[in-house]
Amino acid sequence: MSFQTVRRISVITLLLLSLTQLTSCGYNSMQEKEEAVYRAWGNVESTLQRRADLIPNLVASVKGYASHEKETLEAVINARAEATKITLKPGDLSSGQNMEKFQQAQGGLSMALGRLLAVAENYPNLKANENFRDLQTQLEGTENRINVARKNYNEAVERFNSSIRTFPGSLTNSLLLHLDRKEYFKADAGAMTVPAVKF
Repeated sequence: MSFQTVRRISVITLLLLSLTQLTSCGYNSMQEKEEAVYRAWGNVESTLQRRADLIPNLVASVKGYASHEKETLEAVINARAEATKITLKPGDLSSGQNMEKFQQAQGGLSMALGRLLAVAENYPNLKANENFRDLQTQLEGTENRINVARKNYNEAVERFNSSIRTFPGSLTNSLLLHLDRKEYFKADAGAMTVPAVKF
């Protein structure tokens, strides 16, 4: 065997070994995990959209019984408009500032809905209305779905962030992919404050 033939075989062998090493370095795995983050975020947005879609019917239902609660109804409508105006694209998930703005808008909508449901407590006829009860049940179910979607998103972010920060993935990411860590969906400001109970 000539030196050239041995050299070619050595180069081919090294290339094949390099290719097998690439499969274990996490290159594809990190991209799959990033896609899982995007899918989980899509599920968060989908459940938030479901809530936004329920609000006009809920407001219309309350308006018929409590039309003089105009300020509360307008607050819900404005909060819905603000929450649906702010969207995050997949590339924005790495920005803490964008995520914070998004969460503030969603938190404002949650607070406005809470006030609307509190107003409904003052109107027994409204509480007895079947349409209102159905809408309230759907809204409660949607809030539960939002919580599940947020949890699933945060779990996907954890898996992804870990994959780009631990060895050998960190090496692969720094040399080949340059993926940014994603931001978690955090609790609303003041969520840790215990509400005052007055009797």
